[in-house]
Amino acid sequence: MHLDWTALGQVTAVSIGVTVAVVAVFALGVLGLARVEVAREQPGGTSSAGLAQAGLCFLACVAVVAYGIYLIVPQFH
Repeated sequence: MHLDWTALGQVTAVSIGVTVAVVAVFALGVLGLARVEVAREQPGGTSSAGLAQAGLCFLACVAVVAYGIYLIVPQFH
C-alpha cells in the first residue's frame, strides 16, 4: 500500500484553513447580531448594517456547508 503523503498534507491544510475561515465568518455574524442588539437598546437606534453583516456571514457559512455536503454525497453529482 502506497500513501501519497503530499496529497494527505494538502487535504489536511485545506481542511484546517476552511474550518478556521468558517468559524471566523460565523463569529463575524454573531458580532453583527450583537451590534443589532446594542443599537436596539439605544433610544431610536436601528442597525441595518449589523443585520446585513449577520445575514451575509451566516449565508456564507451555509453555502460552505452545503458545498461540503455536495462534495461528499455522490448522488448530488
